[in-house]
Amino acid sequence: MPRFSVIVPAFKVQAYLHECLDSVLSQSFDDLELIAVDDCSPDSCGAIIDEAAARDPRVRAVHLPENAGLGGARNAGLARACGEYVIFLDSDDTLVPGALQAIADRLKHTDEPDVLVYDYARTYWTGEITRNKFAALLSEQEPATFRLEDRPGLLKLLMVAWNKAYRREFVERERLAFPPGYYEDTPFTYPALLAASTVATLDRVCVHYRQRREGGNILATTSRRHFDIFDQYDRVFAFLDARPELAHWRGVLFCRMVDHFSTLATTRGRLPRGSRPEFFRRARAHCARHRAPGARPSLRGRLRHVLMRHGCHRVYRLLWTTDLLRARARRVAGAGRRVLHAAAVRVHYRIQLRLPVRKDLAVFSAYWNRGYACNPAAIEEKVRDLAPHIRTAWIADPAHQHTIPAATRRLRPGSFAHWSALARAKYLVNNVNFDRRMVKRPGQIMLQTHHGTPLKTMGIDLRERPAAARDMDFEQLLANADKWDYSLSANRHSTLVWERAYPAARTVLEYGYPRNDVFHRATPADVVRLRAALGVPEGCTAILYAPTHRDYRRTQRPPLDPARLANALGDRFVVLARAHYLADGNAFGAAHRVVDVSGHPSVESLALASDALVTDYSSLMFDYAGLDRPIVLHTSDWDAYQAARGTYFDVRTCPPGAVARTEEELIDIFTTGHWRGSRSAQLRAAFRERFCPYDDGHAAERVVRRVFLNETGGLPAFVPPAERIPVPPAGAVPQLPCPRPATGAPLSARPL
Repeated sequence: MPRFSVIVPAFKVQAYLHECLDSVLSQSFDDLELIAVDDCSPDSCGAIIDEAAARDPRVRAVHLPENAGLGGARNAGLARACGEYVIFLDSDDTLVPGALQAIADRLKHTDEPDVLVYDYARTYWTGEITRNKFAALLSEQEPATFRLEDRPGLLKLLMVAWNKAYRREFVERERLAFPPGYYEDTPFTYPALLAASTVATLDRVCVHYRQRREGGNILATTSRRHFDIFDQYDRVFAFLDARPELAHWRGVLFCRMVDHFSTLATTRGRLPRGSRPEFFRRARAHCARHRAPGARPSLRGRLRHVLMRHGCHRVYRLLWTTDLLRARARRVAGAGRRVLHAAAVRVHYRIQLRLPVRKDLAVFSAYWNRGYACNPAAIEEKVRDLAPHIRTAWIADPAHQHTIPAATRRLRPGSFAHWSALARAKYLVNNVNFDRRMVKRPGQIMLQTHHGTPLKTMGIDLRERPAAARDMDFEQLLANADKWDYSLSANRHSTLVWERAYPAARTVLEYGYPRNDVFHRATPADVVRLRAALGVPEGCTAILYAPTHRDYRRTQRPPLDPARLANALGDRFVVLARAHYLADGNAFGAAHRVVDVSGHPSVESLALASDALVTDYSSLMFDYAGLDRPIVLHTSDWDAYQAARGTYFDVRTCPPGAVARTEEELIDIFTTGHWRGSRSAQLRAAFRERFCPYDDGHAAERVVRRVFLNETGGLPAFVPPAERIPVPPAGAVPQLPCPRPATGAPLSARPL
């Protein structure tokens, strides 16, 4: 008996069916049967299903003699299912990599519930991906299993069959089946959740719900078949009538029904022209038939419910149209205010440019205003320490202003204060670029810190890489570089690359990266504290997984499934998974022994908390090498990455540790201990010698003394790599005891 029966009904989806079936068959968890149902499709769906069945014995092809509709096709698949759990997947949607492994792990962890609810994300033809807006309802809080009464908020989720796994014995016992017609999910999913003795949740995107440009969801077409919704809710309430113990749900489902009617009535392009009065009459009759005491619509929806219950379609349409016009007027007024504000800011900036430069003011920013981070943060902290006569300010979007220390002034991008600071501050520090409209004045000093040692092609070297450069404005890029007075470099390799990639006159500071100073200032107690805050169990080995951005992909799916890695390594390991800041939201979701740390503000803290790093082509490997902890590279798509982005050297020929080409090789490297063996240590030592010659804990001090205090001599001497002792890990990795250097100072107040 397979663990899962995945049922895929197919009708007129030949362009998407291959991808759908492959997303199931390529899952790392392979204990499954795939029941593909050809619903008498007039296109090539039947042939595609037969081809899949011929090449993979897990595929069971079902051909219906006549079109049965989505519900009938699902029922045909359900009748042939043999798996312990049943999963439905629409034929133009896909399972994300690792989804079945995550579902299997969660089912095991929650003692085999009747229903497991997991998350989905809408994937648009433009490449945009947006997660379900009610994802917070899927939090894996205790108790692990519950009845719907304990978490009724789950009814706010999209009531579809394909975001749940159902225990097959439960489905058969409750005689759950899909009815004919549109909205067939409604009388299946409501009864399933209401009847389930145990429900569990999985806070992970498992399905990509495709939003086609045209010709996709049949529910988005204009048809009288939308009137099927009334029959479907009759079936839901018939189920309640047959279960007196569930009568207390009538009020809740009544409100859900009226909300559903309202949504359908006000969605353009659903109801045929002239049919809306009839729809409201039918809705009024249904409201009278199924009205239940205790029905409490939300405050916002009470008027809508009253009008729907009384069939007042004209008043409803008038109010709906009024709301649309009001919203449009607000948008127009808002646009006008934004235009006036922008004009006022421009005038204000021109005035500020005529005022004297403030020699005691320094402005910082990082990662396009994403908060207090990276080299600028380490330098700003050291400025407050060594040059207290200089006032510091930090530019950050409102969502990231909480990361800025209390002693530092906070600036909101686009505000009058922001442009005043850019116009008058003597010191300007960034790891990317300030607003391109900023005018660099005589007397101002700009420090470009960069944000990593370059492995991938950068700057004007991207002119020959259109897949990576896309619409990059190279003239603007060079104009920005012309504003730099100083360019910070971590090593000789970076110095040479920056000179070629950003050709402009400036002074190079080959001082090391200030953001890595913390690796030498942190104490073992700091490491223990960080691990506890992240939820890493004592004695476990924490692996930091940090993939880089793929220019050749619109959607940034991680090339490695951290859940599979954690499951293969067992309870002694925990994976801290961190997506690139340009990646899609919820890249990893939640899984047993996997902690999604993508939102953590400090990658340096994550490095300190971990015992080893797994990455691909991320510049984090160059920083992490300074910690002298094991690094493993996962280079499964090197050829594609190299072809699209280009690299300055083949990191596989001089890696910082073991190299894996596949997930299987990566798992083997950890299970055999090669990740921390003598060969790995030799490779890391050579890599560290080459790329971390100056990362000794004093980089920020060198920068501040040279740039802000104008000291050209007496800067801290470089400590050779062999004489450095970075803070040791706190996990299960064996570590020889070593004394802290005499110069090691305790951490400052800045959070790790």
